[in-house]
Amino acid sequence: MTLQRLLGSFGAVNAALAVALGAYGAHVLKGDAVALNRFSTANDYQMWHALGLIMMARLVTSGIREGALAWAGALLTAGILLFCGNLYLLSLVEWTPWGALTPLGGFCLIAGWLMLAWGFLRS
Repeated sequence: MTLQRLLGSFGAVNAALAVALGAYGAHVLKGDAVALNRFSTANDYQMWHALGLIMMARLVTSGIREGALAWAGALLTAGILLFCGNLYLLSLVEWTPWGALTPLGGFCLIAGWLMLAWGFLRS
């Protein structure tokens, strides 16, 4: 599978999941403002980073080094899983032994965008 297809499909699947999870959270967490706020944060971050992955898929043919795009995409995907996934779990079950990984997920999201910036500078 080409990098463009991989990034695009990861982005599209994450965007679809963000919509589905957003609808689910809005119905399930109606009465719990703290959990709904946490869930909404995860949902917003997931959608924005899904769109970022789709954008990166379009950049494959732009002259940006594929290595930088591959690393950026991998870091954003890891960030979505760690940051958003942990916030979803904390919202729904209020406990996760993996909660300490949430900041690592945030770091991955930041590093992914910085890797994309590096790719632009090096192209």
